[in-house]
Amino acid sequence: MRLSLSVVALLAVVVSAEGRVGPSTNTSFCSESKECLEYQLVCKTDEYEVRHYSPTRWVSTDAEAYFMGVGAAMAFRRLFQYITGANEGGFQMEMTAPVLVKIPEETRMWEPAVYSLSFPLPAAYQEKPPAPTSDKLYFTEMPAVDVYVRSYGGWMLSVSSRLHAHLLTRELQRVGAAYNHSYHYGVGYDSPLKLLNRHNEVWYVSDGELVCTDPQEPTPPHTPRPTPTNSPSDPPPPTHTLTLTITPSSNRPADAVFSPPPSVQMPLDPTTNSSDPASASPSPERQPGAARLNGTADAAH
Repeated sequence: MRLSLSVVALLAVVVSAEGRVGPSTNTSFCSESKECLEYQLVCKTDEYEVRHYSPTRWVSTDAEAYFMGVGAAMAFRRLFQYITGANEGGFQMEMTAPVLVKIPEETRMWEPAVYSLSFPLPAAYQEKPPAPTSDKLYFTEMPAVDVYVRSYGGWMLSVSSRLHAHLLTRELQRVGAAYNHSYHYGVGYDSPLKLLNRHNEVWYVSDGELVCTDPQEPTPPHTPRPTPTNSPSDPPPPTHTLTLTITPSSNRPADAVFSPPPSVQMPLDPTTNSSDPASASPSPERQPGAARLNGTADAAH
């Protein structure tokens, strides 16, 4: 499986030698922006996807903050000003997707961290983008890369991003996948005005052979067991007869099975002085579920 995935990734690099930012119709979750970053899906499991991205150019800026959400908001304003005219020539550019936040893996609650936010440049400006007027902005050349991706809904907050990053790394460690442990990407596709059906992702850059399991293969605990069926030629299953022996007292003879205990006496008819059960009065009604006592045991049904 690992060898075949490496071949697929190599073919993706050969086919896509240039950066790809294309129409938003290429994916179902990238619908608000006119242009989105394109990729090749290498494989997919129940827990993550493996994607290949060809080289692309981005406009980026850094922000220092205690929380990812605060730093991303500060950096977003600078990048938005760039695409709306704060560049040499005053070019107006369409908003592209996704927005990429580079998050350092080792952060401490009492120390601020540096978060890098990036917009993919539109296809028309991939080769020669206009220079920004702010010295806090710079261009980033992203090389061809393979990433492990986990998707989730809602809002890309510090807590939710960290949670899904933890879930993804736990799965990658379980399957033995090699990845870059120093940082990961928080990826957002939707504007703040979109309230429903939001789409976010966590990316970890692959650092070795790609690992992907086949989601169609059932795991052993979930393998259904076949239901046994009898064919017409098969003999009928054996019938088991249950024989019950009740011995109320240890000094009772062996032939007293299912006979009334010694302490039980049949009532006498005062007129006939007979102990015939048919003539006994009153006759007690049989209780539902009571066992029928005969000289031999009934066959169990």
